Amino acid sequence: MKKYLIVGLGNIGEKYANTRHNIGFKVLDEFAAKEDFIFETQKLGDRAEYKLKGRTFIFIKPSTYMNLSGKAVLYWLTKEKIPLENLLVITDDLNLPFGSIRLKGKGSDGGHNGLKDIQEKLNTTKYNRFRFGISDAFSKGRQVDYVLGDWTEEESGKLGARLDKSIEVIKSFGLAGMATTMNAFNGK
Repeated sequence: MKKYLIVGLGNIGEKYANTRHNIGFKVLDEFAAKEDFIFETQKLGDRAEYKLKGRTFIFIKPSTYMNLSGKAVLYWLTKEKIPLENLLVITDDLNLPFGSIRLKGKGSDGGHNGLKDIQEKLNTTKYNRFRFGISDAFSKGRQVDYVLGDWTEEESGKLGARLDKSIEVIKSFGLAGMATTMNAFNGK
């Protein structure tokens, strides 16, 4: 049975639950709600397992806080003996319009501290990322407040459909592979 590690980046705690920076957690929570599975607190994060057509998806929401996400990613890749090409990291992206999707098989951290730590711990920039656009609708010097701010009413109203699309992306990644998923969903 093929195994996949799907890591949603975010920060633990109620204070961060509905923030833009926590979109990785939000995607995985929505997936769990739709497919009726639960997360259990384990080493370095909350873990859940989901099976689909002969594949096992291991979902991780790191408890290390965003800037130390690499520790959890490396631990779970090693523990579950999952090859690097079967890793997908879900993160927010300020450089994309709200709700847009960009999948990449490698690249820079783009100034994102969570990705920076993952890159350092894995010692490579060649791992799959799922970037969820949160837009850059903030004034100069307000980036941190924006990223750690709650979704607006308008964004919240549109978020459900984008989360459903995100679930499709994850399933496609496991069933069809990264190249096919990128072709089907990038820019959608």
